[in-house]
Amino acid sequence: MARIAGVDIPNEKRLDIALTYIYGIGRSNVSSVIKAANLDPARRVKTLTDEEVSHIAKVIEKTCIVEGDLRQQIAQNIKRLREIGSYRGSRHIHKLPARGQRTRSNARTKRGKRLTVGAMKKDDRIKLEKTPETAKAA
Repeated sequence: MARIAGVDIPNEKRLDIALTYIYGIGRSNVSSVIKAANLDPARRVKTLTDEEVSHIAKVIEKTCIVEGDLRQQIAQNIKRLREIGSYRGSRHIHKLPARGQRTRSNARTKRGKRLTVGAMKKDDRIKLEKTPETAKAA
């Protein structure tokens, strides 16, 4: 397995697909990296020589912010938004969508499991009222 930017890249995949396993490199960045390295995107990773792998690593290091540095930069940006008290920062603090998405009917991933408030059938309400009384008597 070739190792680029601290990530093991799968041998059996095409070069343009395999490079997307690196955090911060997507399909559009891959094409520019491969052009700068003068390689064929259809080649498999296992056919690359050590020189070609090191050349790809150098190109990525020069042109892209990847892996730990990118994660750190994103975390600092969010921290800055929180500290200055911006609207986006407050949305991050409350773990809600920050880019204008609706939250009334969606955003279940961020908001968690649904909690029904107020709507309860009469039979269920009577059962709940009886349960505490029996617990006190015992």
